[in-house]
Amino acid sequence: MLRIYNTVARDKQDFVPMEAGKVRMYVCGMTVYDYCHLGHARVMVVFDMVTRWLRASGYAVTYVRNITDIDDKIIKRAGENGESLRALTDRFIAAMHQDADALGVLRPDHEPRATEFVPQMQSLIQRLEARGLAYRASSGDVNYSVRKFAGYGRLSGKSLDELRAGERVDVADGKQDPLDFVLWKHAKPSEPDEAKWASPWGDGRPGWHIECSAMSSELLGPRFDIHGGGADLQFPHHENEIAQSEGAHGHTFVNYWMHNGFVRVDDEKMSKSLGNFFTIREVLQKYDAEVVRFFILRAHYRSPLNYSDAHLDDARGALTRLYTTLKNVPPASCPVEWSSPAGQRFKAAMDDDFNTPEAMAVLFELSNEANRTADAQVSGELQALAAVLGLLGRSPDDFLKGRALAGGLDDAQIEALIVQRAEAKKARDFAKADDVRERLKQQGIVLEDSAGGTTWRRV
Repeated sequence: MLRIYNTVARDKQDFVPMEAGKVRMYVCGMTVYDYCHLGHARVMVVFDMVTRWLRASGYAVTYVRNITDIDDKIIKRAGENGESLRALTDRFIAAMHQDADALGVLRPDHEPRATEFVPQMQSLIQRLEARGLAYRASSGDVNYSVRKFAGYGRLSGKSLDELRAGERVDVADGKQDPLDFVLWKHAKPSEPDEAKWASPWGDGRPGWHIECSAMSSELLGPRFDIHGGGADLQFPHHENEIAQSEGAHGHTFVNYWMHNGFVRVDDEKMSKSLGNFFTIREVLQKYDAEVVRFFILRAHYRSPLNYSDAHLDDARGALTRLYTTLKNVPPASCPVEWSSPAGQRFKAAMDDDFNTPEAMAVLFELSNEANRTADAQVSGELQALAAVLGLLGRSPDDFLKGRALAGGLDDAQIEALIVQRAEAKKARDFAKADDVRERLKQQGIVLEDSAGGTTWRRV
């Protein structure tokens, strides 16, 4: 049976969906005012892996990942650029899709934009008002009264007193308590008309937290199976979602909460606020997209992921070994056989809270066996199991002789250097020939000489 680490329970639990054979899952997506960074890539790849495994396990999955397309940062960036909010967000949504597609991330079943669900958000706020959990502040905002919701802090494991320690009430924002958060933001005169909606509380726009409560309940129902996102969203975003949704509907919001770990650089969380982030596009200028996907899945989704060129170089070398096996032992086409020893080990790993490091260890066991036995069936099983993770889907030659992302050498440049080396050897200028080989080696290109000529591959 599949077991999932449930953040709210702080333990692995048997996964029992609300409806047999069906899974409803919501994941917090991107705020689209800039290009996605590697932290976003991890969210997309991790929950793509989760979706793939659930479907491979026989579940019919409805996967929703939202887009936040109205936000302070979006308004600010659009103003700086002199463009409309829609033009800005459309541009970065298209860029996000390009990045996700490159990483082999399947599109969610639904990808709601916050601006398309404002009426549902207003209806939810009205329900909270009717239940005495929301109030109109002197600032014109509508706020959530945290202390009136008994379960607040359950997800993060923090008491209200701990959360309030060191806080103070800012009279200017009209909050009754510093823990209260905004549900509806009163429009500012300086904000563009496209950032304002008419409401019972005056023109304004939704707060960030209410967006996900409204979109998830509209598309999946007021209670569903899995809610996921990055660990940074556990508090306050997901805590506030629980308060809103359970406060409005009077019952459990989500059965299983999943959070992936941070991407770290020099032992600090990668983030735009710290200025230590790398966009997906920047990383893909140096590394093949499948290498990046492999790098992300090689770590357990709940563990910190340490970013460095050395770790990505290692991932590239490991993935190269798998593709080299497929090249040397062309795989027989075969379906996944879960009853085989390798299939059983792979399934056991994935059913243990999506343990991709253990599942990948099975792939390398199969690679070693295929290399030793030259058995096409073993190579076929390697390819079939890897496909469950969205890996090894290309021809080996396509991967092994693809564009040289490290060092900036493309195929034509590599081939030209190989010709130079051959001419040098013919002229008995072995020093020059060795220099060419060494130059290519430093760029991660290995030459293999045979009676039929020279071939090359990446390591």
